[in-house]
Amino acid sequence: MPTLTTIKQAHKPKSRSGGPSRRAAAERAGQFRRIHRLLKLISLLQSGRGCDTPALARELGVSRRIVFRYLDVLRSVGMEFVHDRQAGGYRAKPGSLLRPVDFSLTEALALLLASRGVKHSAPGPSVPLLQAAASAALKIESVLPADVQQYCSELMSKIDIWPAPLARHKDTGGFFAMIQKAIHQKRKLKMVYRSFTERERIQTTLDPYRLVFCQRAWYVIAYSSLHQSMRTFKLLRIYQLKFLDKLYVPDKDFHLDEFFGYAWNMIPEGRVFRVALRFSSKVAGNVAEVLWHKTQHIEWLKDGSMIFRVTVDGLTEISWWILGYGAEVGVIAPAVLRKRIGKTAERMVNMYKRKPK
Repeated sequence: MPTLTTIKQAHKPKSRSGGPSRRAAAERAGQFRRIHRLLKLISLLQSGRGCDTPALARELGVSRRIVFRYLDVLRSVGMEFVHDRQAGGYRAKPGSLLRPVDFSLTEALALLLASRGVKHSAPGPSVPLLQAAASAALKIESVLPADVQQYCSELMSKIDIWPAPLARHKDTGGFFAMIQKAIHQKRKLKMVYRSFTERERIQTTLDPYRLVFCQRAWYVIAYSSLHQSMRTFKLLRIYQLKFLDKLYVPDKDFHLDEFFGYAWNMIPEGRVFRVALRFSSKVAGNVAEVLWHKTQHIEWLKDGSMIFRVTVDGLTEISWWILGYGAEVGVIAPAVLRKRIGKTAERMVNMYKRKPK
């Protein structure tokens, strides 16, 4: 005889979270994933590289059995591909499904080399947008004409790109996406940030204006309620970021070039200096090869040394650069910069006089 409990269970209404609508949503999500994988498989096959089954399985995040199933699907809709032993795996026949893109040989080679450089520069967590750039280059590569693919394949093994070291961008992708969305929606953000200037964690509300990649890392240029001014914040130092239900009105007169002004890199300090440096003949040629600043002027001396003149806002950033050349550069002016570099050199000498701990 059923108990009261079992009778209640038998007549218990179904949860709204289950049922046909939830199953339908799950099925649609599964279909989207399969379509995404099929499109990626097409790109891989048409890249001309030749990918074996284990490599395709890793790229798609599925088993080898699923890879064969996807290959059958592509074959059933008219895509022709072969297993090329020389290329080391499967590749599509030229012109299969997708129409080739009309790139010149040089344009195609530049794109593929850029893609290779992006991959080499991000062995760990990807720098925001760079991984997307690599993915876009793969799609372009997949629809290049066969003769262009062959030309690029031969040259790419003879050309290498060694990108500059990049900052670690672990966990910054989410912040990047939030800032990007906030800029688009003109929405305020609340931020907890590790400030090297204040030497502590700070909390402030941001009106974000620009995302800027400078040298090694991503930065956000934003109006800070704490500082009551436009500031530069490095994404790597953000601890927390939260959307606020408040909008801001951007200043139409804001221009990034004016904000950076005469800063050596990207940190103006509010005071402009005329800097004169003398580089020894040992490094003068290397320095002269680079346009370091928009105001720089070079004067060569008879002994092969060089006078380097520049007008900069702030001395902190250029001080780091000067110290990188050690004894091969001397500060002529201003006196305050010469004194700063001299004191740093004295501290270095005293440090090296002591036994290492």
